This record gives sequence, C-alpha cells and structure tokens, in this order.
Amino acid sequence: MPSLHAGGMERVMSELAVYFSTKSNIELHLILYGIKRDIFYQLPQNITIHKPVFEFNDSNRTTSSMKTLWFIRKKIIALNANAVLSFGESWNSFVLLALLGKKLPVYVSDRCQPNKDLGKKQEFLRRWLYPKAKGIIAQTDVAKDIYRKKNLHQNIKVIGNPIRNIIADSRVQKENIVLSVGRLITSKHHDELIRLFVRINQPGWKLIIVGDDALKQQNMIRLKMLIEDLDATDRVILAGSQSDVESYYRRSKIFAFTSSSEGFPNVIGEAQSAGLPVIAFDCIAGPADLIQNNQNGYLVPLFDYKQFEEKLAYLMNDKQLRESMGTNAQESVKQFEVSKIAEQFYRFIINN
Repeated sequence: MPSLHAGGMERVMSELAVYFSTKSNIELHLILYGIKRDIFYQLPQNITIHKPVFEFNDSNRTTSSMKTLWFIRKKIIALNANAVLSFGESWNSFVLLALLGKKLPVYVSDRCQPNKDLGKKQEFLRRWLYPKAKGIIAQTDVAKDIYRKKNLHQNIKVIGNPIRNIIADSRVQKENIVLSVGRLITSKHHDELIRLFVRINQPGWKLIIVGDDALKQQNMIRLKMLIEDLDATDRVILAGSQSDVESYYRRSKIFAFTSSSEGFPNVIGEAQSAGLPVIAFDCIAGPADLIQNNQNGYLVPLFDYKQFEEKLAYLMNDKQLRESMGTNAQESVKQFEVSKIAEQFYRFIINN
C-alpha cells in the first residue's frame, strides 16, 4: 500500500500485518510506494519493509509513476511472492498494472464507499485490471453485489474490518458526552450534527468531535465559526486529532455519526467495543453491518436529521436504554475481533 500514515485503511493493514507476522510459516514483506511512505503504526521486527530509494517528484508525476510501477514489479518478482494483498481503490489498479503479464496471485480490496464514482480513468482501469486479480475482498455484502454487477470479478469474499477492543477502565468516569470521531470533511456533515445537538439543548451534555482537517477542505475554521454563531462554545468541543482516542470512547455515553459516505466505518465498531450505543445514517455501506436497529443503536434514513435528532434525544434522556444498547453493542461487535477477521484474510489469500 502507499503508506502507513494515521488512517483507517492503514490501521487495518497494520493489524493484518501484525497478525500474519505471528504465523511461523510466513515470510512477510510490506511494500510502501506512495508519495510520503510514512509509518505511523508500530510493526513487529520480523516484517521486512521496502520503499523506493527515490523520492516521488509530484511536479513530474508521469516519470515518478513509471519509476514506481517498475519498482513494485521488480520487488515483488524478486521476492517470489506466494500471495500479494493490495489496499485502496485507485492504488489497487496501480499494483495490478505493475504486475501485468505476471501470473502472480494478487488480492485487492477497496476501502471506500463501493458505489463511489472514481472518474472515467479509474473506472476504466478497474474494469480492465480487477478481473486479472486472483480475488477481491469486499467489506460488506452491499459492496460485493455492486462489484458483481460491474463484472469486476467472480471470486469475491466479504470480510469486515478488524475492530480493536477498547478495554474498559474502572478509573475513568463516564461523562455526559456525545462523541463523534472522523475527519473534518464535508461528507461527515459535522455542521448538521452540531446544529441538531444544540437544538436538543440538554443541560449538562457536551458534544465532542475528534478529528482534524483533511482533503484540503479546511472545515475546522468553518465549524468553529458555526459553534460561535450558535453560542455553543461551552457545549461543543472540536478536539482535533488525538493519539489517545480510546480515552474519549471511555468517557462518553453516546456515539453519533452523521456520515453519508462509508466503506466500513471502523469508528462505529470501536464505539461499540467501548459499550456505546451508536446513532448513524444508513448510508450505502457499512453502518447496517454493525448496527442492529433498536437493539444496539439506531439506523436513521440518510439525511433525516429530524429523526436523528429525536433518537439522540431519546438516548440522552434514558440511562437504562443507553446502557442496554451499549451492552448489546459490545456483544455484537465481537464478530469483528482482530484475530477472527485477520484469520479470514489469511485463509482467503493463502488457501484460495
């Protein structure tokens, strides 16, 4: 994959790598070939990491891309790999293109909303190159159906994301906090979440949003202005990027997620692992695989902010309901434990 910077796709790859590294019969190599090739997540020492020795020159993308394609091709052939796993909707095509003509078992997995329009060039490359892969790993059944209809492949395995276990800490006191975690991008609709939270006007409650600017959208400034306009600076907190997100899960009582575009939202699973009931929009893929409506949270029709507000108010006013749903959430998310999900990946890409 391009890098292991702090991100959801990268976290999943790092956890898979850690699990694979425990297999005594596996020699594991990680190739990072993107523009920055950062490593945020800690990896075991028995994983060999490969990076191009040259810098990616963004001002001469064509030449740099060709050099990167050649680097990937030479490196994987030299390693004589038994299986190749690639993450990322546009990056997968890049890897498949690099290995064109070689009979190597390449498994690809998109990590975004499955019906996302990637543009004419990327869609063409996917239709041409994805059938040449050994198999596709889809995050949800919805994604699998969409890929089948696009004739991307017949060998498609549905495997959800590994969800890290947020272990309870008896020393941490729960507070009246509605938590949301996610990049401050337009598709997360944090502005609408702030507005509906302020309308509920429940004394003693706070909304905390953990996440920072991304995709050059600079929404932090816009959201701060909105909070000031609503006179809610004492009730709505923009926490920015946090390395210890677990502490926020542990302190909070409810998780609210107004995103309209997902592949498989890790943060919902993490909130459930911490025993939080979750309210989320039933967007095209992801939330419905984690939330059983009225059992461990609420699935709200996309962009129905009135219903979202009503459900959030219910939970804020009903301690027994919060705790019951939170307990159900902790139980339901166990199917996505890291070891269980990683073993499904392993069996598919090694024994397929």
